Amino acid sequence: MPLPVSLYLAEQARELDRLAIQQLSLSDGQLMERAGAAAYGLLRHHWPRARRLAVICGPGNNGGDGYVLARLAMAEGLMVRLLSPGDLLRQHDDALAARKLFEQSGGVVSPFDPATLGDCDLIVDSIFGTGLEREITGDFAEAIAAINGSRIPVLALDIPSGLDADRGIVLGIAVKANETICFIGIKAGMLTADGPDYCGHLRFDSLGIPDTTFRQIEPYATRIARSQLRALFPRRRRNSHKGDFGRVLIIGGGPGMAGAARLAGEAALYCGAGLVRVATHPEHAYTLNTARPELIVHSVSDGRQLRELMQQADVVALGPGLGQSDWATSLMSVVLESGLPKVLDADALRLLAMDPVYDDKRVLTPHPGEAGALLGTCAAEIQADRFRQADSIIKQFGGVCILKGNGSIVAANKIRRVCASGNPALAIAGSGDLLTGAVASFIAQGLSLVDAAVAAVWLHGHAADMIAHRGERGWLASELLPFMRDALHGLEKAADEN
Repeated sequence: MPLPVSLYLAEQARELDRLAIQQLSLSDGQLMERAGAAAYGLLRHHWPRARRLAVICGPGNNGGDGYVLARLAMAEGLMVRLLSPGDLLRQHDDALAARKLFEQSGGVVSPFDPATLGDCDLIVDSIFGTGLEREITGDFAEAIAAINGSRIPVLALDIPSGLDADRGIVLGIAVKANETICFIGIKAGMLTADGPDYCGHLRFDSLGIPDTTFRQIEPYATRIARSQLRALFPRRRRNSHKGDFGRVLIIGGGPGMAGAARLAGEAALYCGAGLVRVATHPEHAYTLNTARPELIVHSVSDGRQLRELMQQADVVALGPGLGQSDWATSLMSVVLESGLPKVLDADALRLLAMDPVYDDKRVLTPHPGEAGALLGTCAAEIQADRFRQADSIIKQFGGVCILKGNGSIVAANKIRRVCASGNPALAIAGSGDLLTGAVASFIAQGLSLVDAAVAAVWLHGHAADMIAHRGERGWLASELLPFMRDALHGLEKAADEN
């Protein structure tokens, strides 16, 4: 079943469960049966040769799903070791009922023992579900450490145990799964921060819940999907010229940092802007475009010169290699008083943090460190709750925020979008400059701030995914440019076919 775009908080997921049970006249136990059967079907499809299973069950409904799976596996002749790290006397009613059915079928529940994992083909994690809110300690932590240290493939049911469903952070320790099958609703934290690393390959099953149930709960966030972007890039008119495709002005490249401004400018061109100018420091203005003559480079030493250039632009991108000198500050003040759409990155964000100004007509593109500067905190605090921090940035500074990182978040007023594309190939100097140029390019071509941010984030990540089959190490930012263009061409082609 394809992944849906809607993402939910743990509380919302529980409400979906409640509505489904009520509207379909199901019991918790019947929903548990559906979840266990869906998980077992996935298990047989992806690990058809697995004959010996270790199913690790916790005390709640997530453990109940595991008991159902174990019973079905045992009925088909698989060897099942069902292990419980906790106190069986504290099991919830529905999990207890599922356990009794398993035992009545001949199954045996044993205390967790790491030694019993050694000859298993597959581990099923059904210890904790979305209700977990505190750090895991004691026997449960020891069990998860043993699972992670076993080097045996792991299938997690609904969510890897120990992963915070809302924030995507690890609560002390978490199961690192190869595959996770998520039931009814994808949880927002599974796609950002630590979520993707611990979920592995994410699968989904709605358990037969009708669309009418989902329409009763407004998703907390949505996943950026390629299918949503195609309409943004229709075929261009034959009777057109470069002025129809936008004029971008990149401002940056302080002394010794010309490369960042050049990368942003190149990205704007590769993403379809008709004309790109770069306003940069006089020190290297005459050499910046030596190997990229398509960029129009201007030496700018003061605000008056910059104002003249801005009159010829549809959008301004400020920050790549800007620095925080008096020269940078003077250019920043000119940009902030302009009515043009803006994209602020890198040092422009640091300068904004020192002199905050609210503006709804801009896109901010911070990584966690820059986001921390904007909010007066540290990168670790940003990573601890990425959705909430992105919301805080737009509340304080306005416009649209792209909080970069694993599962980049695009936030605007009442909008939260999460990008599931991308990989560590993007963790290189200059990668953010490419994103800045892409956002500016799409704004210049007529996209709204939100659409430009969403399209650029997806394109940026998808380009990295296109090269990842060769490996994720050692790429240069400039090497991503042709792949960004190829990804854009793919969207154009898809739009044309529709």
